[in-house]
Amino acid sequence: MHIDLNCDLGEGMSNDEAIMPYITSANIACGFHAGDEKTMRETLRLVKRFGVNAGAHPSWDDRENFGRKEMSVSPEQAEKLVFEQIQILTAIAKEEGVTLTHVKPHGALYNQSAKDVQLANAIARAVKAHSVDLILVGLAGSRSLEAGRAVGVRVAAEGFPDRGYNADGSLMSRLLPGALIKSPEDVARHAIELVKTGKMDTLCLHGDHPNAVKNAKLLREVLP
Repeated sequence: MHIDLNCDLGEGMSNDEAIMPYITSANIACGFHAGDEKTMRETLRLVKRFGVNAGAHPSWDDRENFGRKEMSVSPEQAEKLVFEQIQILTAIAKEEGVTLTHVKPHGALYNQSAKDVQLANAIARAVKAHSVDLILVGLAGSRSLEAGRAVGVRVAAEGFPDRGYNADGSLMSRLLPGALIKSPEDVARHAIELVKTGKMDTLCLHGDHPNAVKNAKLLREVLP
């Protein structure tokens, strides 16, 4: 079994190129929580150079809080917001000779859609409206995956080796102690535990983690 290792990139960190050799998929910020046309283009060139899958990483329109503040909009507005971001990255990717493979929501949009049926449905519709060939990445066991399956798009169940979980399988609030797993060795141990559940198609590392490069390198060594 081969586990896909993905990372959130194009978010203004300085380690994107150093992380690329160890991952198989990159989730590229579309300018709404981080990034701009320049960073999108640079990240797309890196994925092409390293043979990494490229995906859109849409978020709430919230640069001030890095897309990590919960928001409430209508399902129609949410669908339009996600579709627009996929379109923006797709247009640049086409110019760079890259075909997008997946969509993974970011931050609060991701966590809210894991529980909110209407929001999950809106995101799934946006993905399908763009292309049925795109894979929707969502938290394992969440509403996001159910919504994707319901509209007929492929889904990938995701786990987070560098994040702590609540008892119900949701991610811990970043405000709580233990929400961020800091040691690369602990991240690697958590990754192996997640894989052993048999429910994960992909594992995510955060590019803004203080040990992002070390985490990626170590996980590439220990994962199948």
